[in-house]
Amino acid sequence: MPGLEDGRWLNEPKKSNASHAELSVTTDVNTDFWRETHYGFVRDNGHFYAFRTECDFTAQVRVRAHFEHLYDQAGLMVRLDERRWVKTGIEFSDGYGLLGSVLTDNASDWATGRYHGDPSDFWIRVTVHGGVLRIQASDDGETWPLVRLCPFPKADHYFVGPMCCTPERAGLEVRFSAWQIGRAVGKDLHDLT
Repeated sequence: MPGLEDGRWLNEPKKSNASHAELSVTTDVNTDFWRETHYGFVRDNGHFYAFRTECDFTAQVRVRAHFEHLYDQAGLMVRLDERRWVKTGIEFSDGYGLLGSVLTDNASDWATGRYHGDPSDFWIRVTVHGGVLRIQASDDGETWPLVRLCPFPKADHYFVGPMCCTPERAGLEVRFSAWQIGRAVGKDLHDLT
């Protein structure tokens, strides 16, 4: 299994450090991933630490950060290109660290809700299998409730890995650890393990 030192940056931040076990990142100013919906702009300058994976896969990571400013965010991204991707994790909005996802196919949507665990320390998992994307989150790395299930383009490979950005500022410090990537987990939707 690749360690966290084996990824490749899209929009490398000025300050980051990768070892086998942990990736630490401090976000640059005004970074984001978004395409058009509601706001009318396109931003593709967020920090994404990518691993190439073949066909179907499951990837997960532990994320630790103190989200304090509007739109501070960190989690995972799955990406085909600048027009087709998903990002998921915690995003700070309306005074809370919300659990959410942005699915983009030429334009971005945004699905979000309250997270009942500690938003400063959580796990996020993505599975792509047969043209379907499954997102799960965990507050302990053991129990994985479903966050989102949606169609996602079939491809012979994807890029997946840690993502973070701060559209309204710089300086969010994020630590990613417990990185895992492998074959797609084919469990029943209501199997929370």
